[in-house]
Amino acid sequence: MSKEARARIKINELLIESGWRFFDGPEGRANIVLENNVKIAESQVNDWGEDFETSRNGFVDFLLLDEKGFPLVVLEAKSEGKHPLAGKEQARQYALAQHCRFIILSNGNSHYLWDTQRGNPVAITKFPSPGSLEGYAAFKPNREALVREVVERDYIVRTQKPDYQNDPAWKQESTREQFSQNNGLRFLREYQLRAVSAIQENVKKGKDRFLFEMATGTGKTLVSAAVIKLFLRTGNARRVLFLVDRLELENQAKKAFVNYLKNDYQTVVYKENRDDWRRAEIVVSTVQTFLAKNRYKRYFAPDDFDLVISDEAHRSIGGNSRAVFEYFIGYKLGLTATPKDYLKNYNPENLNDPREWERRVLLDTYKTFGCENGLPTYRYSLLDGVNDGFLINPIVVDARTDITAQMLSDQGYAVLVSQATDESGEDEAGQVEETFIKKDFEKTFFSEETNRVFCETLLQHALRDPISDEVGKGIVFCVSQNHAAKITQLLNEIADQLFPGKYQSDFAMQVTSSVQNAQQFALNFANNNLGGSANFITSYKTAKTRLAVTVGMMTTGYDCPDILNLALMRPVFSPTDFIQIKGRGTRKHRFDDQVADPQWKKKLGAQEKQQFKLFDFFANCEYFEEDFNYDQVLLLPKPRSKEAAAPGVEGNTPKFGYATFESQRPDALKAMAETPIGPDGMRVDRMYFQKFEQQVKRDAFAAQKAEAGDLEAVIRHIEENIFDKPEEYFNLEKLRASLNVDRRVSLREIVEVIFGLKAYFKSREELLDEEFDKFDSRFMPDETQFAPARNFFKTYVLDPEFRQQVDEGNFAYLMGSHAGGGILRSLSAELRHKIIEYIKDYVSFNQFV
Repeated sequence: MSKEARARIKINELLIESGWRFFDGPEGRANIVLENNVKIAESQVNDWGEDFETSRNGFVDFLLLDEKGFPLVVLEAKSEGKHPLAGKEQARQYALAQHCRFIILSNGNSHYLWDTQRGNPVAITKFPSPGSLEGYAAFKPNREALVREVVERDYIVRTQKPDYQNDPAWKQESTREQFSQNNGLRFLREYQLRAVSAIQENVKKGKDRFLFEMATGTGKTLVSAAVIKLFLRTGNARRVLFLVDRLELENQAKKAFVNYLKNDYQTVVYKENRDDWRRAEIVVSTVQTFLAKNRYKRYFAPDDFDLVISDEAHRSIGGNSRAVFEYFIGYKLGLTATPKDYLKNYNPENLNDPREWERRVLLDTYKTFGCENGLPTYRYSLLDGVNDGFLINPIVVDARTDITAQMLSDQGYAVLVSQATDESGEDEAGQVEETFIKKDFEKTFFSEETNRVFCETLLQHALRDPISDEVGKGIVFCVSQNHAAKITQLLNEIADQLFPGKYQSDFAMQVTSSVQNAQQFALNFANNNLGGSANFITSYKTAKTRLAVTVGMMTTGYDCPDILNLALMRPVFSPTDFIQIKGRGTRKHRFDDQVADPQWKKKLGAQEKQQFKLFDFFANCEYFEEDFNYDQVLLLPKPRSKEAAAPGVEGNTPKFGYATFESQRPDALKAMAETPIGPDGMRVDRMYFQKFEQQVKRDAFAAQKAEAGDLEAVIRHIEENIFDKPEEYFNLEKLRASLNVDRRVSLREIVEVIFGLKAYFKSREELLDEEFDKFDSRFMPDETQFAPARNFFKTYVLDPEFRQQVDEGNFAYLMGSHAGGGILRSLSAELRHKIIEYIKDYVSFNQFV
């Protein structure tokens, strides 16, 4: 069977399963017009006219009908060997001839839905049902109204308090600022107005995807509220989905939107309103809630949301989460605080550097939002915010101990470790040298004294609260939860010595996921009541707990503007995390707003936050910014313990644990360190693929055929004219080896990546998830069967023995002695048969080898 025939069969099946009535041309007419797999009467077809299935350029592949039997969608089918978008222009002509607003482009495996009145084709995971698309067709977005909408500084305020200009307190200039503060009025700043204007300009150009790159603390949520109002008010959206990647951000976003927009629009959190979320115009959810058991496909139609906003876009559309984001067919807006050019000085040939992965995620984020040229729809950086007086740059405190200084060096920190002893306890081979680097800290290398020096340094040099003169509020970032527990204890011990009887072990508090009520602790810290408040001055509300000790909970989207101190007691390898952590301190703040006594408050005057300190104990700034201009460098006191110094180490060294190195085995290879090569392979391997990629791109014939969507012609050309030639002797096996992907990559995939049809080579697990997702979209098993179905699907594909036993019906053997027996017990026989038949029809086992 040809690839074209296979594609048409798949499309027929998908249309029938989706409930469509359709005409399949050009082979016949009424004999192949289907309504739930039943032929439609010839008389009804004749009502459409003599040439309904044709256009000037030929026959429509599939014509999908509305409930009255009239054309609604043109479906352009391509063979499995061609990209669906290759038929875009041809389908446009057919749609114009049939007066159809919607087009589906499909090759049986990949599908795109195109609303010709709104923008570009968007990838879909399944065909829309007739009901959902007819409902969507009734929605008439008014792009011109959106472009013409006047957005001024009080755009949000007019929703918060429509009559604010008539209030005497507003009219009186001397009371205007206090009036705004008392009513929580949020006027848009100039740069925020420019962001909204950028959306309008891009909609005018026909774009439907946008990306805002805005520094932490610049009001991305407020800008989002303005964009949401813009789309809802002008009739370009009926409902908006706001996706976040953390629970604390879910509640934070809901509160903000309620505050800004409640008088005009209702906001709900999906998981709190599963049965009545449709009553709201704004739905907030974590992406994880939608992704669990593919819930987004079971309970939502692709057209349920006309605008989808992804907060911290590089996180909330990563990995499988992208499927949620791409499922909905409306406008898409991404928000990120991480600039793509943050890695401008990075050398991508350093394969051991985790920033390479981060760089790829960022680049993919820009591409997802239609910014392939690397320019976001709108950008407002930290430096912009600092220069405009809205944000604060840190004072970076580069603090290194004797030990951490050597751990940060190229040579690392060397210590002498006793080798294993024999059964009598005698030393067999004396001592050997072990070397530790920064990533080993609190993982294989432990030092209480180093931790103590960190804590003492922080408390001695921390910025003080301008009103109470306490240690300013701060967040301490640790390596692990165990490390956080130790640091919390040390900080409280030192605080008790410095401020006896004042804090009762509440000076520092651990706020990590292992601690009960940690989410509430984080909120209480921001609201200045963690551990109590007003500990020094009764009329000044500030948290009794001065330092929140965490690992990763408080890195993203945590809003606590009165932070004065941040401490990195851990190495950071992700630029995204580094920027987010630094962003916890960049917001401005008025400390006098926390004073309850009006007379004292007036006497104090404005107590504004002018600076914050970033204590960097692991040279993270140096790691990301090679020429960073440190504002303050501290020479730390040497640790107090007096252990024997290792070779090359002068002075005293702290204690450390040797647990992972105290092997009793004589095997010398026990201490040998291996450095695994990253997913991109070694440089010599990558250069092999890069040379091949460059040659294919330079080939005029290959480029022409790729542009036309004829990938089969490109593959044949490579096999006949590029492979096995004397210049490089390129061949498929060598290319596979150079890519270092954990499965058999096809030449077609290589071509798709070279010409930008795919962003990267998916791992075996990613590809398997994608294949199951196609099955799930088609058959939609019950939620109770979702996990068993997925487990059986994956095991059947990956485990040849399991597959053979299932095919032979040896279920008793599997139940009794095979690890897959448990999978069979919880899966219905009917669903098992469906999975097996689907895999045999549609899934190639070779790609998973």
